[in-house]
Amino acid sequence: MPCKEVVGYYPNWQWYDRNKLVEPQSIDYSKYTIINYAFMNPELDGSISLTDSWADEQLLLGENDWQNGGYLPNTSLIDLAHNNGVKVLPSIGGWTLSSNFPSIASDATKRNTFAQSCVSLIQTYNFDGIDLDWEYPGYAPHGGTPQDKSNFNLLLQEVRTAIDNYGQSIGKTMLLTAAVGAGVDKMNNVDWPVVSQYLDIINLMSYDFFGAFDSETNHNSPLYQPAQGNPGFNLDSAVTKLTSQFGVNPNQITVGVAFYGRSSKTVGPAGLFVSTTGSSDNITYSIDDGTPLYYNVLNKMSLFTKHWDNLAKVPYLTGTGGLQTFVSYDDENSIGEKAQYIVDNNLRGAIIWEITGDYIETFSNSGVIAGTPLADTLNIVFCNTIPTSTSVSSIQSNKKLLKVTDLLGRETKQANQPLFYIYDDGTVEKRIVIE
Repeated sequence: MPCKEVVGYYPNWQWYDRNKLVEPQSIDYSKYTIINYAFMNPELDGSISLTDSWADEQLLLGENDWQNGGYLPNTSLIDLAHNNGVKVLPSIGGWTLSSNFPSIASDATKRNTFAQSCVSLIQTYNFDGIDLDWEYPGYAPHGGTPQDKSNFNLLLQEVRTAIDNYGQSIGKTMLLTAAVGAGVDKMNNVDWPVVSQYLDIINLMSYDFFGAFDSETNHNSPLYQPAQGNPGFNLDSAVTKLTSQFGVNPNQITVGVAFYGRSSKTVGPAGLFVSTTGSSDNITYSIDDGTPLYYNVLNKMSLFTKHWDNLAKVPYLTGTGGLQTFVSYDDENSIGEKAQYIVDNNLRGAIIWEITGDYIETFSNSGVIAGTPLADTLNIVFCNTIPTSTSVSSIQSNKKLLKVTDLLGRETKQANQPLFYIYDDGTVEKRIVIE
């Protein structure tokens, strides 16, 4: 099992993708601690509805047992996750389904209906709690008002009480988590001392900082501040704000890692910090509407030149042969950097949007999964990290050095980077060799 929290979002619409490549039976549950099933719809009256009745039935209840009726055991996402010690939460809301939250949260009757609907969801599907994805309290384009800040407290209190009472009745501890915005304006609309009391995990959505919606190209999910752009739009700044200014316990925070990229069409030759046309590349990445999942970034790599931004600690691509497209994405190196940041800052773990992008086929359209390199990287760093020393001391005479690897487990002796020294007695030392 992962050594830190690894929360993987599984969107129900991705079940259909690549001829159902990533389905309950093919998910590698060993890579995650929680799977957030996205999304459920909060209705105006406070009830909660499904968004795809066919997919939700097949995924959450299992394959139909046409011979005996009901569903075949151990074919649902829930059963298979539980068999592997992984919890599953329904994620309610999301970007396109958050407009009813302000009305629900402001009305006592609707709050009660919503909380009881959460309990009904848990009862029906055997979920392990609830994930609220209100994007965002106080966000006017989604019907937000200044009253959302206090009403969010009331909504969380109602849900917390309802699911805890139900959990006690069946002898099970329920989780309550929430996805929160990483921008300062979004953080200011949350009453953190109160909210953090009700939530077990705070899922910080540290991606979508920049994209085709901006006038200049920049990184989707930078770890640190890039050379240009809003200085608050990066993972480190968001975490620092949440912990230092708002006093949130780092061990409550899981930070977002992007298993997808964002493309931008550029006015001239593609590059970092150059003018965009305001649109994504829907032709090169027609499958993902210009927002390619990681596997699709890899499939189109031959059309681009790859670069590394050593300030932001993320890669990016620029189109070749006249292709005026810029792509910001994350790879094994940048995910490794973020995983190390999570360890160094004592954060609870990571949230993945979303897990299906990391299921790489042996070759395009083969239907055979070769691996999950990004999730692997998270877990390698989470499970093999010990405090870093600044120089190499003499190797103890009673140990035999077997090999030296980088963060991803690849043998190397390259200096000026974290290295793992692996000995024959099973010990592992993490060091940085300074040249």
